[in-house]
This record gives sequence, C-alpha cells and structure tokens, in this order.
Amino acid sequence: MFVLDSDYLSFIDLADNKLGDHLRRRMQEVGPSEFATTIANFDEQTRGWMAVAARAKRNTDLIEAYRRLERHLRVYCSMPVLGFDEKAAIRFQALRNDKINIGTMDLRISAIVLSRDATLLSRNLVHFHRVPGLKVEDWTIEYEK
Repeated sequence: MFVLDSDYLSFIDLADNKLGDHLRRRMQEVGPSEFATTIANFDEQTRGWMAVAARAKRNTDLIEAYRRLERHLRVYCSMPVLGFDEKAAIRFQALRNDKINIGTMDLRISAIVLSRDATLLSRNLVHFHRVPGLKVEDWTIEYEK
C-alpha cells in the first residue's frame, strides 16, 4: 500500500498540472486500490483551508475558499483514509520517546504509515528519512529529471 502525503494530494488535486498528470498516471499503472492517505493529512489540510475561509473579507474570497474546501473534501472522499488507531498511537509515542526531530503532524503520519507497513509517497524526504523503518519514496524525482 502507498500512502499519499499532503504534498502529493495537492499535486493530484490540480487539474492543469503536468506533475499531477504524471502522478495520476503512475497511480493508474499501480492500481488505484493500492493508495490511501491518513486522517492526519486530512486534519492538516482541512485546518489550512478552514483558516483561509476564516480570513476571507469579501464574498468572492469566501466563495473561492469554500470552493477549494469542497474540492479538498472530494479528494479525501475518493480514497481510503487511514485512521490514527491504537497501533498508530503506540508507534507515535515510541517516535516521540526516540526524540525524532520532525513536526508533530509528520510524526503522526509516520506512525500511521509504520503501523500499516505501508510506503509513504512524499517530497519531504529530508524529514521523513529521519524516521527509522519508515519506507518513503518520491515519484516526482523521476519526472523532474
């Protein structure tokens, strides 16, 4: 199973984006049923879009913010979302105890992926390579060569 990080979800969400097209093709080749994301990614991105909506001063800005929030919701409804369960919570606490130096949300994402023995797809290799045992790949590197 491959787990999509927020950056991958953003690229896939953009319609007129060659990198997004590349990622969607790769996903189709592997098989759409092999992909999921995490509740931590949903949390992270939803908070961002909610903040944009809260800052909107004009109706046009609010309309656009809600349009993006709705599109965001549709992306997450289109694939499995892995939860933060007991196994993930135990992995998360172990990573915290090991003082892995990455952000809390990235630790949660890592814990969920590790608890399912999955592979994370992310451009954030610098942070995620700090997590022992985490399988992480970046399919955008092959495209950008």
